[in-house]
Amino acid sequence: MRLRDLVSGPVLRVVPLKFPAAFPRESSTCKEISISDSLARPRGLLRAGRSLCMFIAVGGAAFMLTSCTPTTTGAVREDVSITGQTQKLEEEGVRYNGPQYNIAILTFANKTPSRVLGVGEAATDILRTIVKKSGLEPISLTESEMREQERIITLQQTGALKTGKKVASEGFESVDFRISGAVTSYSELEEASDILIAQSKTQVARVQVDYALVDIATGKTLLAESGMGEYRKKTGGVLGFGSRSTADVGLREGAMRDALTKAMTRMVEKLNSIPFQSRIVAIDGGTVIIRAGTKSKIEPGAVFGVFRPGADLVDPDTGRVIGKREKKIGEIMLTAHESDRVSDATVRSGVGFAVGDVVKVLK
Repeated sequence: MRLRDLVSGPVLRVVPLKFPAAFPRESSTCKEISISDSLARPRGLLRAGRSLCMFIAVGGAAFMLTSCTPTTTGAVREDVSITGQTQKLEEEGVRYNGPQYNIAILTFANKTPSRVLGVGEAATDILRTIVKKSGLEPISLTESEMREQERIITLQQTGALKTGKKVASEGFESVDFRISGAVTSYSELEEASDILIAQSKTQVARVQVDYALVDIATGKTLLAESGMGEYRKKTGGVLGFGSRSTADVGLREGAMRDALTKAMTRMVEKLNSIPFQSRIVAIDGGTVIIRAGTKSKIEPGAVFGVFRPGADLVDPDTGRVIGKREKKIGEIMLTAHESDRVSDATVRSGVGFAVGDVVKVLK
């Protein structure tokens, strides 16, 4: 008696797997077979088993390749810091109601213990971008900028470069405030974590910056603080496959932007808190033209006191300039805005007004 005659049993319903098009199959419909039929066709079952194993192997390999693809977060793009400080700075810039002050930027000193190469220059360049984004006008007074200016003056004086409406020897525009500071610490470290079959590494850059905002007219320090910045970049993999953390110059840039954007946000807040102050930029007959404009949010009819800067006030103990004497020489009243930066005013009292005189809103 044959084995297939002895074997009998219930009929099984087998639902075939849906294989990809690369694997041949007879039909996608269900098919009823008995155990005896299965025993009669061992070669068919063997082929099906091989196909199933191949499918699992290919799918597993695809999963592994997908899982092992390196993941990276924290890329520096368009002056964006990871803490959202750039958005906060832009919001402060929108709320800023003072004139478009000219802000002198001096080279940041490199006071890191290990004298990390280039951090002072990098901080200065990044700050110039951030000052502009905040709605103020940066004027870079770094050593490199001064050398470039001297080259332009030489070219104009020798005739190699024609002189236009602006002569380089006239110097930079006047400034209202200056920003100076130092990078006092910078460090990079790597944090690693292993969870089951997944590994991840995070590169972290941290920087500390000391900065000061100084009023040029009085020499008074309006703000002097220290701030921290941090930037992170994460890489990951599975079962030892994936990306490895390597040196990345974007780490330093990201940390710098984070720290300096926080600093600039504080400086804009400070400028917003002080009474409106500007200068006379021109005099046309009986009209006094001041730097204000619609951006100042000063309404026509506002009265300004006009002050003439005097001699420096020197601390007898330290010999340092701690301010300037100011003498009130008259009053003017704002009549109209010529643009978002310039306004017209008429004289209420006083004579002898000159370009550069300081004007302050009277309460």
